[in-house]
Amino acid sequence: MTTTQEIQGEVLDAVRKGQEAVVDAIKQWAETVQAITPSIPVPNLPYADKLPKPDQLVASAYDFAEQLLASQRKFAENVLDAAKPLLPAAPGQPSAASKTGTTSTKSGPASK
Repeated sequence: MTTTQEIQGEVLDAVRKGQEAVVDAIKQWAETVQAITPSIPVPNLPYADKLPKPDQLVASAYDFAEQLLASQRKFAENVLDAAKPLLPAAPGQPSAASKTGTTSTKSGPASK
């Protein structure tokens, strides 16, 4: 495992722990509020039944974010691929210029 992966794992672990703490706190808060408040009637709003439910909103937002992230990843990969001729070759690999037949050696009267 690389140092980068270790750091990413630590960050993700810290985020998970923080999220768990928030969820636990919200559960306790909701239970407390429910216990001390009387039953409140839900108002009958027009078209309320047409609105998406909270879980549908979350699912839709994360589905969209997943598609957007996949699109951004593909874009970044395409940018790297387009810039590949400018990147140095890995050790033991031919450079992009030598693959295309382009050389950097000068020819003509000045090179003699």
